[in-house]
Amino acid sequence: MTKQLTIGMFQSGAVRRTWNMAGRETDRNFTDLEYWTDLARTCEAAGVDFLFLADSYGYPTLNSTIIPTAVERNVQFSTIDPQMLMSALASVTRTLGLVTTVSTMVEKPPTVTRQYRTLDHLSGGRMGWNIVTGSAQAASALLFGEPLMPHDDRYAKADDHVELSLKYWEGCWEDDALKMDSATGTWADPAKVHEIVHDGPFFSAKGVLVTPPSPQVTPTLFQAGASSAGRELAAKYAEAVFLAAESKALADQIADIRRRADENGRGRDAVKCLIAGTFRVADSAEDALAQHQAQIESISLEHAATLYAYYTGVDLLSLDLDRAMPASAANTDSGRTNVERFLGPDAPTVREILEEFRANGVMGKPFLGTPEEVVDQAVAMIEATNADGFLVQPDPDSGHDLFLTRVMPELRRRGLIKDELPGTTLREHLFGEGRTRLPDSHPGAAFRPANLRVLA
Repeated sequence: MTKQLTIGMFQSGAVRRTWNMAGRETDRNFTDLEYWTDLARTCEAAGVDFLFLADSYGYPTLNSTIIPTAVERNVQFSTIDPQMLMSALASVTRTLGLVTTVSTMVEKPPTVTRQYRTLDHLSGGRMGWNIVTGSAQAASALLFGEPLMPHDDRYAKADDHVELSLKYWEGCWEDDALKMDSATGTWADPAKVHEIVHDGPFFSAKGVLVTPPSPQVTPTLFQAGASSAGRELAAKYAEAVFLAAESKALADQIADIRRRADENGRGRDAVKCLIAGTFRVADSAEDALAQHQAQIESISLEHAATLYAYYTGVDLLSLDLDRAMPASAANTDSGRTNVERFLGPDAPTVREILEEFRANGVMGKPFLGTPEEVVDQAVAMIEATNADGFLVQPDPDSGHDLFLTRVMPELRRRGLIKDELPGTTLREHLFGEGRTRLPDSHPGAAFRPANLRVLA
C-alpha cells in the first residue's frame, strides 16, 4: 500500500477510566491544564495530523431522568469544555491540528464563527470544527429547556447553521479588505466588508462577522454522523468524516459518502474518510488479547446499557435479551447510527449488542497485537474500506502513549505516514501544501464576494 495515512488522536473532554485503577489515583486529572498541554505536546512530537476533542452537553438519560449508573460509574458524565482549552493548546504547539466539537443545536452561527475565527488566528490556521447535532439529545434538550427535535429536522437545522456560518466566514471580508493603514487612519475598506443577509428555515440574520479573516478563513470542517442524514451533511460540507463500524459496513458508508460528494459537485476525493480505531499494543498477540479480555470483564452489562442509552436513547435492558432489537427502535429521535448498525436480516440479539458495547463501545473491534501485527491489521482495514486514515481512540489503560511510542514509528518505518506535515495549516496537513482555503468546489466558496458578483 502506497497511500500515506491521516492520523488524528481522539480524546473526549472527560476523565479517563484510570481514576478507579489501583495505583493510578495520582494521575493528572482531566481538570488539570497540564494534562491537556502534555497530551498536545506529545501528539505533536509524534507527528500526528491533529488532536480531536469530542464534546456534548448531554449525558445518559431514560424517560427524562438521568441514569444512576452514569453518575456512579462516570459513564459519559463528567466533562469540561474543550473549546476553553484551545488557546492553551495552541500556545504550546506549532504544527498540531486542533479540532473541537460544537453542536449546531446549542451554539448559534455568530458565536461559532467568531470563536473559530479567533482560535484559527491564535493557532496560526490549525483549527477544525467537528459539526454535530449532538450526542444524548434528550438530556441536552432537557438541560436547555427545549423540546427534543426530530432526528432529521436536527440535520436540516445543521445544514442551515453551516450555510450561515459559511456566509459569515467566506462572505463578510474580501481578501484585501483589511488595510491597517496608519498613514490614512484606515482600518478596513468599508466597500469590501459586507453585511450578510440570511433568511433560512431555522436561522435569520443581518450583520457582519467583525473578526478579520484568519489563515484558513473557514476552519477545516469535520463531521461524525453515519446515519443517512449525517452522510448527506458530510458529503455536502465536510472535509473529513469519522466512521466507526465493521469492515463491510465501513466500506459501504465510505463509498456512499464519496458518491454523494461527487453528486454535490465536489469530487470523490473531497472528503477524508477516517476510521475510529482502537489499538491494543503489547509484546505479543496473546498479551494484547488478555489485556483486552480483562478490560471487557471490568465492564458490567448495566454500564454497557448506560453507554448505549447515551448514544441512542434506547433502553436495552427493557427488551428481551434473547431477541433482536425491534425495528421500531430506529424511530428514536436521539442518535440513529448505533441503532441502524444492529438492524437488518442478520441482526444480533439484544444480549449480543450489550456484549458488543462491553467489548468495543461504539468503535468496532480493536486492533490487537505487537506493533507490527496491529499495523498489518490496520493496513488490511484501509485496503478493504478505501479509508484515508484513522481517528485513534485512547487505550483505556495507557491512553495514547503506546500508540504514539510504538505504532507511529512502525507506520513511519513503512512509509505509511508523512515524515513532516505539509504546510502550516490543518487543511494543508490533510490535502497538501498550498491548500489553505476551501476549494472552489466547496459550497462555501459560492459565498465569496467575488463569486457573488459574478452570479449577480
